[in-house]
Amino acid sequence: MAGEAVRTHIVVRRDLVESVDRLVGRRGRSKFFSEAAEEKLSRLRLARVARRVASSLARVDVPGWETSESAAEWVRASRRVGDARAPLVAEER
Repeated sequence: MAGEAVRTHIVVRRDLVESVDRLVGRRGRSKFFSEAAEEKLSRLRLARVARRVASSLARVDVPGWETSESAAEWVRASRRVGDARAPLVAEER
């Protein structure tokens, strides 16, 4: 846990607490719930950013992205190029 820890009171279903306790023990409960909250916050922040930038390229002419099918083919082609290059990168090391 980063930052200053504070004691707080939350209400959680008994079966959820019991499941957590079985997995991490009572002494690991606070860390578990803190990490779970951090993960959830991270997902919510990412979803917020994704909504904000959704369709941000809608008015930009990007060759190969005219339709969802052409965009999917563009991705597949990019992966093929990456896969073909991967052995060369490994040999450079």
